[in-house]
Amino acid sequence: MAAPHAVSRLRAERLARSSKPFLARGGMKGERCPGCRINPAHCICSLRPQLPVQAGVCLIMADIEALKPSNTGWLIADVVPDTSAFGWARTEVDPALLALLADPQWQPYVVFPGEFVTPGRVVNTLPAPTEMPAGKRPLFVLLDATWPEARKMFRKSPYLDRFPVLSLQPEQISRYRLRRSRREDHFCTSEVGALCLELAGETRAAQALEAWLDVYTHHYLQAKHQLPPHLDTPAHLALQALS
Repeated sequence: MAAPHAVSRLRAERLARSSKPFLARGGMKGERCPGCRINPAHCICSLRPQLPVQAGVCLIMADIEALKPSNTGWLIADVVPDTSAFGWARTEVDPALLALLADPQWQPYVVFPGEFVTPGRVVNTLPAPTEMPAGKRPLFVLLDATWPEARKMFRKSPYLDRFPVLSLQPEQISRYRLRRSRREDHFCTSEVGALCLELAGETRAAQALEAWLDVYTHHYLQAKHQLPPHLDTPAHLALQALS
């Protein structure tokens, strides 16, 4: 099994602070694989894609988000090696988060809808890799939370105010099926990550993350309904080709 990634470590830290076990609502019951959070009989760890990715992702996660088995920030950390994850709090900021944002190798972009941001901060595209300032790599800062939580986090995180805001303008409808949103144009964190990778020119990584979400969703739902997984779905085949 691969070493625990940033979201896995954040989950372990959050569980260690909990006074009682976290019980996911409406999810599958019983044992879960620590590597993919799915019933061991439906484990997908051996299918995890491995490919080079130049961009980085910084997940700032609401309090219990890392504990949810349906959280898809975890899937980003599976695919993007340079993924960091931090818990959000209104009254304090993790010094390691501030250090990451100040690291000269990165150009942070806060990913958030432009309609809620001062127009001067909003960008809809990224420079080509050869045109990034001083050889920097893009670091996508994603607020991993419900929409009401994300809006509060954005407003109450002044340390993000100095960075450009990347406003995505996707045309497709969300395919995420493990949690429901009232709006079809609300995307899960993994889908947002894939759109960011595509903008950064990381087409193979974006496609791998899309396929990884579909594979995860299939195995999760099959396990929940006590049905065997199918290993020859289009997503499985795409993942094999990309890996």
